[in-house]
Amino acid sequence: MGSKKNKVKQLFSPPPSETPTLDPADDELMDDLLAQLDSRDKAVQHESATVLEDMQVNQVVVQDEKAQRTDSKSRYRARQAKKAAALAEKQAPIDKNADAKLEREAKEEEKAIRRICDDLSLDMHEINPDGHCLFAAIADQLELLAVLPPAQATYATIRHAAADYMFSHPDDFVPFLPSSAGEDGAGAGDTGLISPAEYEKYCASIRDTGVWGGEPEILALSRAYNIAIHVVQGGQPPIVVHDPSGNPHMDNLKEQRAVRISYHRRMYGLGEHYNSLRPRTGIHRITSPIKNLLS
Repeated sequence: MGSKKNKVKQLFSPPPSETPTLDPADDELMDDLLAQLDSRDKAVQHESATVLEDMQVNQVVVQDEKAQRTDSKSRYRARQAKKAAALAEKQAPIDKNADAKLEREAKEEEKAIRRICDDLSLDMHEINPDGHCLFAAIADQLELLAVLPPAQATYATIRHAAADYMFSHPDDFVPFLPSSAGEDGAGAGDTGLISPAEYEKYCASIRDTGVWGGEPEILALSRAYNIAIHVVQGGQPPIVVHDPSGNPHMDNLKEQRAVRISYHRRMYGLGEHYNSLRPRTGIHRITSPIKNLLS
């Protein structure tokens, strides 16, 4: 961890007259730290938070904004710094009771999801928790279904598809997106919804940054690729079906041609995460019908 601290200090605290050198290794370092913050291991989370604090990420954000750099690499670095700051702030002092409760909830959630996977003859394929998990999980599924060739089955491709569809169909999504400034904030629409300018920025962030995706993006991708997306979760309902026709079919879910992903609220510690659910190989005996889960 010490070498990472030194690398981070060198990267984010250059001499006043020197411009930071941006290379792929720097991006890999930041992605690594952000992924560790999402780790299920509490010790790893706190070590990563300490490194991010050493980065003085808030100062980096201010410096980048003052510099008003226009190159995309610098803008990306500023966004990553902001995200790092937000995640580091979530690292509260260790509370054994709270940690025990979260661990218990995580185990219960994982048990529920795996029970559904058993009924559907699916295995969980873990996706890197780096902010791109939803898009990477769907990319993995679209490759399995031969919707996309391997070279195109990347989170970047899926991000572009979601952003392009949402940008082209604002009426389908604006009614469900509140203004980032709040209901009464400057720039909010008449009903507190996202403004046209904000919506354009929202679509750009989905396309170009590591911002997390959710329900709007799943709906957009279902329609963009004209394929149902089934989301397995620990809550109710156990399977959420997004169908491009708008009429989800709840019968014979196992037999349907669909993208299948799992949604985790607790499993990865720092919030929402998605994994890909791949068909199980070999002989598998179903112990309970899927209809019982949905009743």
